[in-house]
Amino acid sequence: MSWRGTLLAIYTAEMASVEMTERSEARLLAGVGIEGDRYATGRGHYSYLPHEDRQVTLIEQETLDALERDHQLTLRPEETRRNLLTRDVPLNHLIGRQFRVGDVVLYAGRLNVPCTYLEDLLDKPVFTPLVNRSGLNCRIVTGGVIRPGDVVEPV
Repeated sequence: MSWRGTLLAIYTAEMASVEMTERSEARLLAGVGIEGDRYATGRGHYSYLPHEDRQVTLIEQETLDALERDHQLTLRPEETRRNLLTRDVPLNHLIGRQFRVGDVVLYAGRLNVPCTYLEDLLDKPVFTPLVNRSGLNCRIVTGGVIRPGDVVEPV
């Protein structure tokens, strides 16, 4: 599998339901999550259902472009509630594989499933358009600091 993508943006939230904040960098802690993010601290909406593959979430800019183009639905990156926004990264094809974001290594555990929680929070009809395009849930294998502009590529 040969590809090379880019990390466009990083978002975190201190707790469930609060607005996501864009960050100029973030420290990813192996086996934990993004320092200060709701799932690293156990204050996320789904924290009562812990899962090692929910340490960091990703979504493709191409998905947001497709929602606009195909469904006339504008969804800002922070509204997706995903941590990392990428371009040219085949997220759906990475399940069961490791890949690198800058110096950090992630393991793609499972596809993110859209939920009515997001639809209710945004008051936008995003559930159906996001089926099979809702992003990727990963575990952090090797931690470190990441920044927008970092290369995303296979290990």
